[in-house]
Amino acid sequence: MQNIKSLGIFGGTFDPIHYGHLIAAECARQEFGLERVIFLPAARPPHKNENNILDAGHRLHMVHLAIVGNPAFNLSTLEIERQGPSYTIDSIEYFRSRFPRTEIYFIMGMDSLLIFGSWKEYQRLAGLCRFIVCTRPGYVMDKNNPSLADLPDVLWDNLRALQIPGLDISSSDIRQRVRHGAAIKYLLPSAVEEYIHREGLYR
Repeated sequence: MQNIKSLGIFGGTFDPIHYGHLIAAECARQEFGLERVIFLPAARPPHKNENNILDAGHRLHMVHLAIVGNPAFNLSTLEIERQGPSYTIDSIEYFRSRFPRTEIYFIMGMDSLLIFGSWKEYQRLAGLCRFIVCTRPGYVMDKNNPSLADLPDVLWDNLRALQIPGLDISSSDIRQRVRHGAAIKYLLPSAVEEYIHREGLYR
């Protein structure tokens, strides 16, 4: 991977990973010509209650099951192995040092962009890589939108919007469905569904 020209980093808790994540990653790969997309599960997301997050080992295994069939997808344990909270700027600096000649894209959803100003060293982070923001079809990122107005100019220079099919799938909904005994088939890969049921997760 050392000689690749473009790399996507897809961070998240993936609790659990589902088809919405996979479609976003594949659309980003195709649209921006990414040679690899690295899925980067967080250990301790600063904006979430870590007591409500599934054990990292289970989440890593589910991501592996979900992406094993796509040779362009890779799994990184960087944030799981690192001590302390998972900060995006630390991970981007790591990948920049490892791939100094590679164009790095951080893939995220609109919900992450809305709280970008609360991220660690967000103003410096904004200039370290490009950002692919996945949105629903028809949504336009407007710099004059009050909820986005405080984002630094360098971030706007590095933002790339990606409209993906509007699948209404969320990890929180899947967890709730499992707790209530509802079906989750076709919301995530069958191997992940089987793993959740076999291990008794989210009950």
